[in-house]
Amino acid sequence: MRAIVQDRYGPPETLRLADVDVPVPAAGEVLVRVEAAALNAYDWHIVRGDPWMSRLAFGPAKPRARIRGRDFAGRVSAVGPDVHQVRPGDAVFGDLGDANGAFAEYVCVPEALVAPAPTNLTPQQAAALPLAGVTALMGLSDVGRVEPGQRVLVNGASGGVGTLAVQLAKALGATVTAVCSTRNVDLVRSLGADHVVDYTRDDFTRDGRRHDLVFDLVGNRSLTALRRAVTPTGTLVLSGGGVHRRGSLLGPVWLLARGRLLAPVVGQRIAILTATPSCAHLDTLRAYVEAGRLTPVIDRTYPLHEVPQAIGYLEGEHARAKVVITI
Repeated sequence: MRAIVQDRYGPPETLRLADVDVPVPAAGEVLVRVEAAALNAYDWHIVRGDPWMSRLAFGPAKPRARIRGRDFAGRVSAVGPDVHQVRPGDAVFGDLGDANGAFAEYVCVPEALVAPAPTNLTPQQAAALPLAGVTALMGLSDVGRVEPGQRVLVNGASGGVGTLAVQLAKALGATVTAVCSTRNVDLVRSLGADHVVDYTRDDFTRDGRRHDLVFDLVGNRSLTALRRAVTPTGTLVLSGGGVHRRGSLLGPVWLLARGRLLAPVVGQRIAILTATPSCAHLDTLRAYVEAGRLTPVIDRTYPLHEVPQAIGYLEGEHARAKVVITI
């Protein structure tokens, strides 16, 4: 089969298309014929091994997982022993987590990490949902505990997670303020945002407005600045962030570490979000999608052999919403 492989850290051009063996599902695994896969900021961070601290987790000299990609949608081709809920022919989607392997024609996935794909989405739309959707859902519901009538601000509202977070916050009954650049104002308004802050003109941390929840998806503001936008008893959710100086040692980890240190001594709640693959969350997202309350937004699609170009586009911070690979 064809797959995008990585043998060393470096720019997207270090990725290459290669012929590799089709994997064989072990006990508890399913073999999925991948129809589409989606890019996340996670992917370009692994490609470059950036920030440097991340290599402690992904591999000191090169990534332990050779085939890139974690979000996928496709059809079950075969199942291994002890698989009980999934059958060949089922349309599924999911997130492989740190195992990676989605930028390929086939991938083996633990049964616990695949869920039935939403019936009203294309494979490309379904692939755009897992990691970004679970991050948005966990940040707003599990961690943020959003309730109807609350005021929610999403910093990074036009990104892959942000476009879904705006829609989910509205579905949860919140009044939503979306922070984005000028070119994305119309996009986030079309997703239901009640208020839009164009960060090229205004600073949401200095406009005097306070929110019950600030969901930071960018990591480009100081902790002090972010806390100014939160009510005295509100919640600040920090979710890593995809923007930092390339080649840095810690990247956004310093902001998250400061958040952990400060959380016990302030009245505001500061929560650090780490999204993990979850079928339960995928089922919840599917329910929102099939009810017409959530729709993934796709910026561009690329064929499998153009994954390096797709990652370059995403990394250059030109992308909005999701970039998807068709296979």
